[in-house]
Amino acid sequence: MHELSIAMSILDVVEEESARHGDGRVAAVHLKLGPLSGVMRDSLLAAFDLAREETPLKDCQLLIEEIPIVVYCPACEMERSVVSIQNMCCAVCGCPTPQVLKGREMEVCAMELCQ
Repeated sequence: MHELSIAMSILDVVEEESARHGDGRVAAVHLKLGPLSGVMRDSLLAAFDLAREETPLKDCQLLIEEIPIVVYCPACEMERSVVSIQNMCCAVCGCPTPQVLKGREMEVCAMELCQ
């Protein structure tokens, strides 16, 4: 389960950033996660819960914003959603859409600090 190593890396980043801001208590970490990132949301949440035990971040929550897959459709010449993760075709016209614009994200985008 590679989600555990990812959770531990997230905690490392948060601890470093918290230290730069005066070691305030971290209430939450906000993460953007796309379906093409290769990371399972529920597995990451479980791994995060496990990894934060016995650390200064034991009360910290992981809040995940799920980012949908968005592609550029060459036929419509617009950004569009896809039919499904297995069928990377424009949801409007059905044209195959190889240019993925969003959906690969796995990004710590914010953290909430309490004093």
